[in-house]
Amino acid sequence: MSAVSGAPVRIGLLGCGTVGQGVVRMLAGTAGATIERASGQRLEVGPVLVRDAARPRPGVDPALLTTDPERVLGDPSVAVVVEVMGGIDPPMSWLLRALRSGKSVVTANKQLISRHGSELLRAAQESGTELRFEASACAAIPVIKVLRESLLAAEIEAVTGIVNGTTNFILTEMRRSGLSYADALARAQELGYAEADPTEDVGGADAAAKMAILASIAFHSRVLLGDVPYEGIDRLQAEDVDMAHDLGFVVKLLGLARLVEGAVSVRVHPTLVPAGHRLAAIGGPDNAVLLESSTVREIMLVGPGAGGTETASAIVADVLSILGTHRGSFLHNALADAGRPILPPDEVQSAFYMRLVVADRPGVLALVASVLGEEGVSIRTVVQRGQGVEARLVMVLHPTPGVRVRAATVRLAALEEVREDPVVIPVLGSGEGG
Repeated sequence: MSAVSGAPVRIGLLGCGTVGQGVVRMLAGTAGATIERASGQRLEVGPVLVRDAARPRPGVDPALLTTDPERVLGDPSVAVVVEVMGGIDPPMSWLLRALRSGKSVVTANKQLISRHGSELLRAAQESGTELRFEASACAAIPVIKVLRESLLAAEIEAVTGIVNGTTNFILTEMRRSGLSYADALARAQELGYAEADPTEDVGGADAAAKMAILASIAFHSRVLLGDVPYEGIDRLQAEDVDMAHDLGFVVKLLGLARLVEGAVSVRVHPTLVPAGHRLAAIGGPDNAVLLESSTVREIMLVGPGAGGTETASAIVADVLSILGTHRGSFLHNALADAGRPILPPDEVQSAFYMRLVVADRPGVLALVASVLGEEGVSIRTVVQRGQGVEARLVMVLHPTPGVRVRAATVRLAALEEVREDPVVIPVLGSGEGG
């Protein structure tokens, strides 16, 4: 879009919670003045759609608040619509209307972009408007901008991310302080790193949505949330975190996106990361995204992946990006679909950690090894720890297609000598591209 120099660029806000208020405060402060000096454009906020206009919002003029979406969507003076409400409906219909009416859109809504991003992108392209969604992935970390602009020609081959600060904090505390999962989660909630209902974070859905977005951009593909199998940390046991440490690994919830023979593979799950790997050092609530390419080798971006101020900064940066983008520029077409297929998850090859609780008697290890061998799975490392009538068998398996490990796990679970369901966690490294 372009605006007349000296005339204010009006921004209509859909939502005014923590992030929305952060946007208002930022534009009213020194950031707004800096943007005006750099771009020659003055940004002006309003109107602002809220659910309850009577509730005061610090730093927001009550006269700007409205409960009528028409005040934002139907206002011809609004050039950019910023959506920070969350959810799918009605934001989806509102953003489509905004784009089709010639208004550019900035959104922080990862669930919306990961499910319906292609429809919104198509609407933006058809109307000659702009769609920006940097804040939907890793808040203040400008990974989308780097992929869309700086590394557009780098032919990214792999994206590996710690993209959920809640789970990274919990896993850090489980190892650092010896807390159980439940206690580490409670600590995260006390400090504001986890919501009262943390299901989307700890179950892996939040990270899956972000990885769908990042993979779509990195590989010029249309990866939807439904294309990303995910598993969270809510069933992870402290003993596996400790055993991983003893074996030289750190457990992280990773998003892994790969190009495999021209097909796209994306998934999210707890992963054993070698202690010397750069992602192993990312602790607390921080996020990190590792980008790999034969052209640029490795680039890692690290920073806060959540927070009202951090997310607001990404939104304002997107608005500023829109001011400098004109129709037909390379940015406008950077998300063109290359038509790559989605690789079935069971075809992905990885090394695996496996823990079995077995009867502590002669021949059990040989039986387990036989079952694994029959399924084409070989053992790299094995540790056995006796505990009276039972023993823990902990193995690191050589890189193997997931379908083989899954078949072996089903057979092992059915053995009388195996007392609990096997625990299987992928390992980052050989076969994983990490």
